[in-house]
Amino acid sequence: QVELVESGGGLVQPGESLRLSCEAPTTRFALNGMGWYRQAPGKEREFVASITGGGRTKTADSMENRFAISKDLHRSAIYLQMNNLKPEDTAVYYCVGSYDYTLEPQDFWGQGTEVTVST
Repeated sequence: QVELVESGGGLVQPGESLRLSCEAPTTRFALNGMGWYRQAPGKEREFVASITGGGRTKTADSMENRFAISKDLHRSAIYLQMNNLKPEDTAVYYCVGSYDYTLEPQDFWGQGTEVTVST
């Protein structure tokens, strides 16, 4: 099991930005596929964005104009820049990872970081 640690969540107002971070501090080998899912209250978990070790990215269509995923080449860490946040972005955001080069990593999950967008 690989530990994934998210940070950066919080309470923001509509239109503001947040940057989420995720690290895998204990893994001995690089995670070649990492990404984000989110789950809003009362809704199913949904895909947000992912990135491979080679730099390929995938972002949900509904978020690609506002969200951007990036990674640190030297360690298993990813970031999610979220701009122009909306109340419907309120959710728990989960970091996911895999040793495989995949844009659908789901082998390892973090505990989640909560994002609340509200006035």
